[in-house]
Amino acid sequence: MEYRALEVSKGSNEIQTNYVTKKFDELNVGEVLIKIHYSDINYKDRLAVKMDGGVIRDYPKVPGIDLAGEVIESQDKHFTKGNFVAATSYGIGINTDGGFSEYAVIPGDWLINLNELSTEESMRYGTSGFTAALSIDEQLKNGLSVDTQPNILITGVTGGVGMTTLLILAKLGFKNISVLVRNHDYTEQLSKLGATNFISPEDLNLNGKLLAKQKFDYVFDTVGGDVLVNILPQVAYGGSVTSCGNAAGNQLNTTVLPFILRGIKLIGIDSVQVDIARRKEIWQHLETGWNVADKIPFKLIDFDEIENELKNLNKKSFEKIVIKI
Repeated sequence: MEYRALEVSKGSNEIQTNYVTKKFDELNVGEVLIKIHYSDINYKDRLAVKMDGGVIRDYPKVPGIDLAGEVIESQDKHFTKGNFVAATSYGIGINTDGGFSEYAVIPGDWLINLNELSTEESMRYGTSGFTAALSIDEQLKNGLSVDTQPNILITGVTGGVGMTTLLILAKLGFKNISVLVRNHDYTEQLSKLGATNFISPEDLNLNGKLLAKQKFDYVFDTVGGDVLVNILPQVAYGGSVTSCGNAAGNQLNTTVLPFILRGIKLIGIDSVQVDIARRKEIWQHLETGWNVADKIPFKLIDFDEIENELKNLNKKSFEKIVIKI
């Protein structure tokens, strides 16, 4: 069987993208053949076409870390022809060919059955929505409760993780949600999604202090770097912070004082190697009580538009990019 895919390869001075024809032979035990209906574009997918992106190490490769579609053939007892499934992260689009393709072969251990969501709706979430739900679940375990209406801060709120976090928290009934914004053009839209207060990066300036006024009970940080450095000394006693991104940098030049004097927690969120049982639990939330798929701003593009979309490496968009394959 032949099918089309967008493949990236490494030249001497640049990463090249081309639509190619690939062939499928047969499944190994435990594998599932999926006719892909939808994928999406994540931060990692944009890094995959950068020369120094550091995402793909073995070329050529089909990127796309998320995919959803229909099972065509299965060598895994948990899936049968006609099932609608989704897969996010693991090594998809990084170590194995990913979602920017008409078909994909995926280990059954990486797949979840879609029950309440359509394949398109699942890709409005993708890895970013899954990461947001993981972060919220961790904070709920650390005492986050709508009953106390705590002061919440979300960073990177115009990105997929931050925006989905905002939507779910608003759906759950939280009212005191501050968002960190650099571009105030989006304040009206963010207010409609549930934001109640807008903070500029300058508002977090510590002015050399090692500890500052306790402003936030729970923080959902998606960017890392100096943004997270400035937030930690402003977290209230016993508060907690989730960290899931590094768009603002990998370094965390801070002190132990917020941890040993205020007892705060810094919780790392990984969405790549989460085991399948935990994935099913989180996706169950996204399909039921936390379902905000209908509220996520998104733009639908066609398969043939992926290449041009990826070339715009520094594109900033308020919308999630969903791809119809």
